[in-house]
Amino acid sequence: MDMKIIKSEKKVCPCCMEEHEVKTVLVNEQASFKDVNVNYEAVYSFCDEAEELFMDDRQMQDNDIRLKDAYRVHEGLLTSVQISDLRAKYGITQSDLCLLLGWGGKTITRYESHQVQDRAHDTILKKIDEDPEWFLELLNEAKEKLPIESYQKYMEAATRLYEKKQDVYLRKAIEASYAGFQGKQILHGNTSLSLDKVVDVIKYFAASEKVTNLYKVKLMKLMWYADALSYKTRGAAITGLVYRALPMGAVPIGHNSIIDLKDVPCEEVDMGETNAYHFQLSGKHTFPSLSKEDKYILDIVIDKLGKMSKNDIIAFMHKEQAYIKTAPREVIQFKYAQSLLI
Repeated sequence: MDMKIIKSEKKVCPCCMEEHEVKTVLVNEQASFKDVNVNYEAVYSFCDEAEELFMDDRQMQDNDIRLKDAYRVHEGLLTSVQISDLRAKYGITQSDLCLLLGWGGKTITRYESHQVQDRAHDTILKKIDEDPEWFLELLNEAKEKLPIESYQKYMEAATRLYEKKQDVYLRKAIEASYAGFQGKQILHGNTSLSLDKVVDVIKYFAASEKVTNLYKVKLMKLMWYADALSYKTRGAAITGLVYRALPMGAVPIGHNSIIDLKDVPCEEVDMGETNAYHFQLSGKHTFPSLSKEDKYILDIVIDKLGKMSKNDIIAFMHKEQAYIKTAPREVIQFKYAQSLLI
């Protein structure tokens, strides 16, 4: 008999009524549920003396769930474990999730035990699982019906998930804006876009005591110089960013989104008629995506340009062949890095 032993314990065997090691095993089985044939692993106890499989009440319930979960997988529905896991992400009880969704109070309990959800309910549960922003909307609608402690607990968990998800969406959007540059090595510095490196480069500049008054315009120039110098000396840029020639110098495509990436130390500063973006990082930090060679390049840029004012670095960049020979708003080719002034 083909079976997999998962546990063994000495006890009185209900099969032969003798005391000996009773094994808990998994057995591959096939069964039909809602006219669909599915394969699943059923759990049994096995008596060596009688050489027989048998089930207790708990195993019968477990096998019922296993069969129905196999059917769910076959039909593309969430399994009972996945439903339980999505609740655990938000730290929400079965009854409170039903309250948020306007379902009967035992609906989720049944879905996590013996009842297979219909496709409409499954779609809603998947949206809850994938979209913490929607969960936050539902939570606010049900705020008056929940104890304040529960509401705050769910709000904190959902907010953390939303912020994490927001960064994923933002990264995908930035990467999509770079899709058209794939294969054009001279435009992205012979390097595939790495947003992890982009974040670490920004953090590295922001953490340096040798970099003064690091606002967005200056940061963008430092990043271009780092990528250009890396390309000049190593044949490949650090970040894979693509830069355009704007009036104040080189600016990477997607710059407005890049500064919103998670872990970028950006602070919005009210300057009266407009807002400015300041970058500063205090204390000790690690930059796991950067190699020693990357940091060496960044340190050269910091030593040469770190204390320049915004206007000075703009004027300095305007003297670069890369800027002079690139038409306004066009992409700056990395071939001009060979004539870099630093």
